[in-house]
Amino acid sequence: MTGPRIPLPDDPSVPKYGTPIDYAVADFAATAMRAERLDPVVTELVRLRCARIHDCRLCRSLRTAPDRLDEETAAKIDHYEASDLPERAKVALRLTDAVILDPAGAGPELRTAAHAHFTPAEIGELLLDVVKWSQQKASVALRIEPPPHEGLSRLRFDASGHPSIGAPLG
Repeated sequence: MTGPRIPLPDDPSVPKYGTPIDYAVADFAATAMRAERLDPVVTELVRLRCARIHDCRLCRSLRTAPDRLDEETAAKIDHYEASDLPERAKVALRLTDAVILDPAGAGPELRTAAHAHFTPAEIGELLLDVVKWSQQKASVALRIEPPPHEGLSRLRFDASGHPSIGAPLG
C-alpha cells in the first residue's frame, strides 16, 4: 500500500520518491551535516571514502572542501593505509571501512585508536557522517542516483544542513 505522493523541494543532489520517508531521511542527513565537531578535511575524507566504496558517481564528482583538500590528497583515499595521510585521517577511514564493510570486525585496536585520535563527540559525528553518506546505497545499486556533473562541482550545505550543488570547480 502506498500513501499520497508528497512533493519535495527540487534538489537534484538527493533521490526522492515523494514519500514521508524521504523527508525523514532528508531531516536525518541535514542534522548530520549541521554537526561541526570534526574538521572539514576529515569530514571530506570520510565522505569521499563512502562515495568510492559505494561507487556513487554523483558524490565522487562533488567536493565540500576544495580549498582544504586538494585532489592529490583525495587520491590517497583509495590506498590510505600505505599513504602519508596523518594517522588521525587513517583512523577515520578505518572506522568508515569498518562501519560500511565489516561492523562486526571492528576490534579493540580500532576502538582504542579512535579514542586516541577523536573525542567521543567527534566519533559520534564521524559515525553519523558514514551513515549519512551511505543513504544512497539503494539508489546506486539500482543506478538511479542522480547523474554526476561534468568535472568536479562544489557541494555546500545551508544553515539548516540541506545540500546544494554549485558551479563546477576550475
